[in-house]
Amino acid sequence: MDARPIGVFDSGFGGLTVVRALMDLVPQERLVYLGDTGRYPYGPRPLEEVRAFALQIAKYLVGEHGVKLLVVACNTAAAAALDELVAAVDVPVVGVIEPGVRAMLRVTETGRVGVIGTVGTIGSGAYQRSVGQACERGGTTAELVCAACPGFVEFVERGDLGSDQVHVLAERLLAPLRESEVDTLLLGCTHYPFLARTIADVMGPEVVLVSSAEETAFEVRSVLGRLDMSSPGPGGQQFSSSGDVEWFRALGARLLGMEIARVEPVDWD
Repeated sequence: MDARPIGVFDSGFGGLTVVRALMDLVPQERLVYLGDTGRYPYGPRPLEEVRAFALQIAKYLVGEHGVKLLVVACNTAAAAALDELVAAVDVPVVGVIEPGVRAMLRVTETGRVGVIGTVGTIGSGAYQRSVGQACERGGTTAELVCAACPGFVEFVERGDLGSDQVHVLAERLLAPLRESEVDTLLLGCTHYPFLARTIADVMGPEVVLVSSAEETAFEVRSVLGRLDMSSPGPGGQQFSSSGDVEWFRALGARLLGMEIARVEPVDWD
């Protein structure tokens, strides 16, 4: 048994989808969540800069909060820095890319699959590599179509989840995926599940949407069990932000579906 908390981080609010999944699947675990809202969005930033942010956050969560496991609940950060994070900290590190890919390939019936993500995530080639490796391991094939969706994260961070503007943007950005007739679409950014209704409306009922949040939570549970690191309880959550903490508390509570009593400030200066 290991009562230390699990650290989870994202550029902003998207990783709350992973927190929600962890709360449901491993309720006895304590969670420490850091939303780097003072420096969001990560998607348009150079991968080298995102890598530096991720390493700084990881060392902070390990050093200041003594986390026993680190969840990179940000696809852009996972694409930019997962290998470096594994080497930099002495706790297990779980990313969101491979669990999501496994779920997508398990669901598809036609083998025509799509991934949407930030400019940084799609441009990194991380999903393309992960799909190729998964197909090679499983002896299968898949036709992958990727699309960057600039603007989606910003709408979520403003709390605008269903306006006409979001729908118009989704229709334009998702057009290549509709034309490719994918039967499964992986939401390759943890912010995107908050826009799932709009994305589903645009893609149509025949396309299955896959979120990596639940698969990531299953991966965390598997790692905890394999390493005998599960907590005896009780669980709980602690939230921190590098930006406006009151804004994080208010919008985070709306997105998470529960009250957030307090958000601790984090100052990188």
